[in-house]
This record gives sequence, C-alpha cells and structure tokens, in this order.
Amino acid sequence: MLVDGFGREVTGVRISLTDRCNFDCVYCHNEGLGDTRGPMEPDDDEMSTDDVVRFLEVAREFDVESVKFTGGEPMLRADLEEIIRRTPEGMETSLTTNGTFLPGRAEDLRAAGLDRVNVSQDALEPEAFREVTKSGAYDDVIEGVLAAVDAGLDPVKLNMVVFEATAGYVPEMVEHVAENDGLQLQLIEYMPELAGRPEWAVDIDRVHGWLAEQADRVEHREMHDRRRYWVNGGMVEIVDPVGNEDFCANCHRVRVTHQGMLKGCLNRNDDLKPMGEMTSPEIREAFRDVVAERVPYYGEYMVKDDDGEWVVNEEYIGA
Repeated sequence: MLVDGFGREVTGVRISLTDRCNFDCVYCHNEGLGDTRGPMEPDDDEMSTDDVVRFLEVAREFDVESVKFTGGEPMLRADLEEIIRRTPEGMETSLTTNGTFLPGRAEDLRAAGLDRVNVSQDALEPEAFREVTKSGAYDDVIEGVLAAVDAGLDPVKLNMVVFEATAGYVPEMVEHVAENDGLQLQLIEYMPELAGRPEWAVDIDRVHGWLAEQADRVEHREMHDRRRYWVNGGMVEIVDPVGNEDFCANCHRVRVTHQGMLKGCLNRNDDLKPMGEMTSPEIREAFRDVVAERVPYYGEYMVKDDDGEWVVNEEYIGA
C-alpha cells in the first residue's frame, strides 16, 4: 500500500468517467475541475473502458480497497456495467449519480457488482429541485432512488449540498430518510473555493447544532472529525471539510479525471499527473508520484494567517 509523506495510506480512488451531465446544478464544481462540461456526445478524450480497468488493476496492486465512480453523470457511460464487472476482485465499488438513469439500470448495475450508490437530491419539492439542478427530472430521480433500494443497493445515500438555496430544506430531508427504510442522508458543506459565490455559504455549525438537538444518538468519527446523527431512526452525516484540518489530514483517496489525469486533492489542480498512454508501467509511475506529492489541503497547503483566514502556504508552494 502506498503511503504519502504525511503517513496517509491510499486506500481508495475516485474516478470521474465523464464530464458530461444532463443536469446543470448551480453549485457544480465537476470534481474540482470547474465547469469543463461540453456536448452530451462522448468525447475522444474520455478514458476508454480498457484504460479505466487497467488503472484499477494497478490500483489493486497497491492494495487500494475501494473505488467510487463519478462524473459529470457517470451513467451517461454505456460501458458502466462492463467497467464495474471488470473491477478487480476485492475492491468495493460505489457510484455517485443524479439518479435519472437508475430506473432502467439499477438491477444490472447490482448484478455487475456495484455495492453502493449515492444519489444527489437537494430538495423534495419539484420546483425547488428545478431551481437548484436546472432540470425537470425530479420524478425520475425519485423513481431512481426507489429502484436502487429495490435492487439491493441499500442503504442509498442521498447527497444534499447545503448552501443558501437548500439549507431550509434540511429538516424535511432528515424526516424523509427517517420515514423511508434503505435511505441515509449525507449533508455536504458548500465549498466556495471550488464553486465560487462565497455569499451562498451557510454556517455549517448551525446545522450541526440543530441536528444535535433533534438526534437520539450522535456518533463522532474522530479520524475525520465527522459526526453522524440518528434522528427518529434515520441516519444523517455531515461532510464538512472547509476549515476542518482533521478532515484533510486523514484523507486516504486520490482522484482520476475523465481524461486520465491523477490528482492528489479535490481542491487542487496544480498537482495533476498525466498517466501517458495508460500502460501499466506508466500508471504505476504516475500513481507513485502523485501519492508522494500529496499534502493535506487545510493545515499544510492552506494555513491560517494572523486573522484566522485561510491563505495559501507560500513556504509550501516555494518548496
């Protein structure tokens, strides 16, 4: 298993299969790359099926235990089931999707070997959903979530980005997962560094406080300083990396762009590593290099100045 200079073992990879998407969510940062989305037709620069599988085979050589497939919308890839089917034995497979294509494919994905699925869902009312996603596919998403549960991909995690436009919907989403078996809720802190519009950010501590008041039980995961709240039987977890040094200090995942570039951190694009022609030796070399150069974003790459504001660590940049 590869270990970076901060003692963090790399146990997982997150692979963007495409930057194409049938939604246009207002907070989208496209896996930290910004809005690079192009036409809906497949691009020549997307990794091929064999490229993805070859990368996974190398990752498994380094004892990587899990892979999450993302996009864009990864279900726009017609070969998704094949990629999952060819994922090396012993690697847990999961998928982050907007859910619109799950009604027709959830069972096939499960049969191919998919273990878990996260579905982006920011509201429970069609018009509010449309405002955030710029899509009228609300009913398809609801049907997709049910299809995933029925296919045995449970618990299905609903991903909700918490920012100015969605914060008011948190209570009903919490109630929704409590009332529906097979669902969990993952509240994701809005990241202005990636998405822009800092005025949209909300105080995530207020969400923590509200959930703590409602919860029957709270679990504190010390490694990432993350908290899980059980409210009326439903599980809610907050992903809050902004300003949370423990979160970055305990990150064990590297990422792959749809074009086949490795990156050690979601927030950075100055550390992209090409994998050449995607031969196994080239992948191994790039993988070793990107792990060796990984650095925690908050607490090392970004540090607090005398006013308590996060600024780029010039000493690190100049090193």
